[in-house]
Amino acid sequence: MVGGAGPAGGARAILHVDMDAFFASVEVREQPQLRGLPVLVGGAGRRGVVAAASYEARKFGCRSAQPMAVALRLCPQAVVVPPRHALYAEVSRSVFAVFERFSPLVEGLSIDEAFIDLAGTERLWGPPRGVAEALRVAVHQEVGLTCSVGLASVKFLAKIASGMHKPDGLTEIPAGTELEFLTPLPIGELWGVGPRTQEKLQRRGVHTVGDLRRLGEAALVEMFGAHGQHMYRLSLGLDERAVVPDRAAKSLGHEDTYAVDVVGVPALRRCLLSQATRVADRLVAQGLRARCVSLKIRDGDFVTETRQITLPRATDDYREIHGAACRLLEAVDTDGRGFRLTGVSVSQFEAPEREVQLDLLGPASEPPPRSAALQAVLSAVRERHGHQALFPAEAGSERRPGTTGAITHSRPNEPAKRRR
Repeated sequence: MVGGAGPAGGARAILHVDMDAFFASVEVREQPQLRGLPVLVGGAGRRGVVAAASYEARKFGCRSAQPMAVALRLCPQAVVVPPRHALYAEVSRSVFAVFERFSPLVEGLSIDEAFIDLAGTERLWGPPRGVAEALRVAVHQEVGLTCSVGLASVKFLAKIASGMHKPDGLTEIPAGTELEFLTPLPIGELWGVGPRTQEKLQRRGVHTVGDLRRLGEAALVEMFGAHGQHMYRLSLGLDERAVVPDRAAKSLGHEDTYAVDVVGVPALRRCLLSQATRVADRLVAQGLRARCVSLKIRDGDFVTETRQITLPRATDDYREIHGAACRLLEAVDTDGRGFRLTGVSVSQFEAPEREVQLDLLGPASEPPPRSAALQAVLSAVRERHGHQALFPAEAGSERRPGTTGAITHSRPNEPAKRRR
């Protein structure tokens, strides 16, 4: 059977909802004078990166993840706005609250997109297409933003569909028409078909999903192994993955790209302290602790190094996270090098225990149990009043000019988001 089956054996109805140019749209909502102008969200320095581009800016070739210098050459009249991640997180919560009114089965993929399974909602909300239309209207009326929605019987098709008519679009792939929809699509639309895979397939004369299907499973397995079987199944419209509500992230972190290279261990440690503090705040906000701390660092020649360490116990304390990151930094050769990017992330999550077992033989420098309560208070104050409130003085009170900050998170088994 093409597509996915619902609880009663009928076709499933799955929405993929993708907010339109989310960061840029939030800024336009907050600053109406920007409406109709090309807007770039990101760092304005010579090493700034575009976090989001409004559709007016995209007409000039600007896009997310592009160096800001390149975007401004393409569109010199663009308005550059520094990112406000706390604001975007707050708006995201409002958006997801709307989603959850229409179905309890909401799987967030990122701050601005989600899958929604409409199983069991027809009595309350009516047919799936009507639900999709009502959801778009509700998001616009209640949050003041537009979103694009894809409706299909399986997740990967709903995700493709949501990008077909952006912005503020609705695309439905009716059950039974999956192969008709897929056949003419470029192979790059399939999840897992990156540039290298695409190039290899094109050398075999495969340009569309229909071509891929005709090549056959055996040939694809011979060329790509298990990944070939995966692509063949997608070409048939097969995707059994369920919508999984509240799926936990595998990792979360914060990284910064600096306008001017950071030189010397003391300066690097200050950068890591700022990032460890942000990571700890996010752990507290999500009720999590983490055992694994990772360091990412990139020098001026774009050489990137990563290190990670596993802690004796899970923590949400910024001092422990910073200490671990600094120990990892000791393994990096910093002599004679300037660094354009640093990042701290954590993984191996655990829910906080009600009681903490004291290690009587542990080093005296370990934070006492009351540090958890202190961290919770500090995080709550920063959540309410902004990140500079009660911020560690040794991390520096001001951001470096042109610095581009980014929240990072990863979840399993999802392709990178294609921006339209």
